[in-house]
Amino acid sequence: MFRLFIFILTLLIVISCKSEVKKNRVFSSSELIAVKNHSYSNVNEINTTHLHLDIAVDFDKKELTGVVRHTMNNTGVNRVIFDMYGLSIEKVTIGEDETETTYTIGEELPTLGAPLIVDIEPTTTVVNIYYSTTDASSALDWLAPELTMSKEHPFLYTQGQAILTRTWIPVQDIPSNRITYSADVKVPLGLLALMSAKNPTEKNDAGSYSFTMDQPIPCYLIAMAVGDIAYQKIGENTGIYSEPALLEEVAYEFTDLQKMVDAAEELYGDYLWETYDVIVLPYSFPFGGMENPRLTFATPTLITGDRSLVSVIAHELAHSWSGNLVTNATWNDFWLNEGFTVYFENRIMEELYGKEVADMLAVIEWQELQATTSEMINNGQAHDTHLKLDLDDRNPDDGMTDIAYVKGAFFLKTLEAAVGRENFDTFLKSYFDTYKFQTLTTEDFITYLDKNLLNKFNIEFNTAEWIYEEGVPENHISISSPRFEAIQLHAKQLKENGTPIPNDLKRENHITQEWLAFIRNFEGQLDPKKMRAIDDQLNLKGSGNAEIMSEWFVLGIHSGYLDIREDMEAFLKKVGRRKFLAPIYSALVKMEDNKSWALNVYKEARNNYHAVSWGTIDEILGYQQ
Repeated sequence: MFRLFIFILTLLIVISCKSEVKKNRVFSSSELIAVKNHSYSNVNEINTTHLHLDIAVDFDKKELTGVVRHTMNNTGVNRVIFDMYGLSIEKVTIGEDETETTYTIGEELPTLGAPLIVDIEPTTTVVNIYYSTTDASSALDWLAPELTMSKEHPFLYTQGQAILTRTWIPVQDIPSNRITYSADVKVPLGLLALMSAKNPTEKNDAGSYSFTMDQPIPCYLIAMAVGDIAYQKIGENTGIYSEPALLEEVAYEFTDLQKMVDAAEELYGDYLWETYDVIVLPYSFPFGGMENPRLTFATPTLITGDRSLVSVIAHELAHSWSGNLVTNATWNDFWLNEGFTVYFENRIMEELYGKEVADMLAVIEWQELQATTSEMINNGQAHDTHLKLDLDDRNPDDGMTDIAYVKGAFFLKTLEAAVGRENFDTFLKSYFDTYKFQTLTTEDFITYLDKNLLNKFNIEFNTAEWIYEEGVPENHISISSPRFEAIQLHAKQLKENGTPIPNDLKRENHITQEWLAFIRNFEGQLDPKKMRAIDDQLNLKGSGNAEIMSEWFVLGIHSGYLDIREDMEAFLKKVGRRKFLAPIYSALVKMEDNKSWALNVYKEARNNYHAVSWGTIDEILGYQQ
């Protein structure tokens, strides 16, 4: 009898232990699982080649539920590791026969999340993970109807870059592993689902949508949007999506979409993603744009009525070559995505709108680079002004600065000046073709650059200084703009001489970038009376142009111009784009009265922002819920 009791007790302990594994036993991730390139995944041993997502979207619960099926290349190992953050795992099965298997979830760390370790057979090539998202799934932005244009339907979108895809899908979330994917998505009736894939152009009566992405992409480019969305064709392989109430304005603003694609192809080769569409999301979207393949996500702050901010769309289109087609292998090489894209964006703008406009855009970017570089060096962050970064123990979002974007672009512009545009264009076209649908490091690029450009034409160039040293080298190309010089003279005279504002100085007579040059020439300080006089004539604080308004607000904060507060409060409660929010809140926090006011506004506005934005503003304000 005693032996029977011991046998039963032992059996219960074994069953309990196995059950505990399936219920997500926790251990120390840092002790047992190596982190490489911001990922726990063991892609060198087993890697996803195709992913199929089968999920349902529940707006009432603010939850995605379903299964992700990984088709994998297995070298013969008995475990596979995925990245996850804020997910609830129901079960994991292997093989097409769905044999349930054991799994373990490691300790969840603030930035990286946790490893999901699945026990498999050396011959396993299919892993099925049944899961649901939670409130901690920070890639997802669930918008109540009142935060949309219609005020009638909810909206959902994802933001995966850099390592947030793991917060809504358990994946090997590493840019060096490219995959194809497909999906079946169930949404409430009356809503349309879209993904970074082949998309429908109208709603159906079932609320069920299927998607395929046949070209291999890194996981950060898997994206989805769900809402009351309409479509309008623009050109042969281009179109736009938005909420119905905004569709006409979006179509007007992006009327040159097809021309952009044609110009880009003329420069650097065929567009290899079939269609190029843009969706304008609600105001909470934290970026100007996101280059999700086949479906660029864009902010409504680009809709100005004068098409002066379409360079953002040119930028996201350029990513179809630099970033999406040829991808940084690690987040330390992020400049390979963004520096090339800013350079390419500027070339598209020059082709369509002329060198004068392209130069104004470049000068504005140069001003922003100078400010960023000075601030970083003064704050003891000189190492972050290198193009090749060291982000291994940091959030990769820390690398998303003007250094990667603009220093990278000016490195390429300076190279172009050294070798000649024709030679440089031939080099870039060959570069995109050679590495298409691949990833590479900075060092891979340097090797290719030396062999195929510099050595070929016997050019000596300070590549290492640009990439591995702080600041911007002295041999950088210089760009000027006569139109900037003219409007900057107005600013100088207004500030220094008290000259009245010319009666013929009208806002509609100058493009956005000229007004930015005008505001910046006050060098951060202007008599509030003069700011009021400028607003009386030009109404910069209520212009409706987010680029102009945000710069004017920051100047007003530093100058003690309180007339901006009403417009600024409305702006902060409406717009979720981090580029605008961070400078405004950073300026407000420097004075106690302003900080108190900012905190009160932020408490109401925070829920209108995506996690990417409120994560940054929480830190700026020292805010804790």
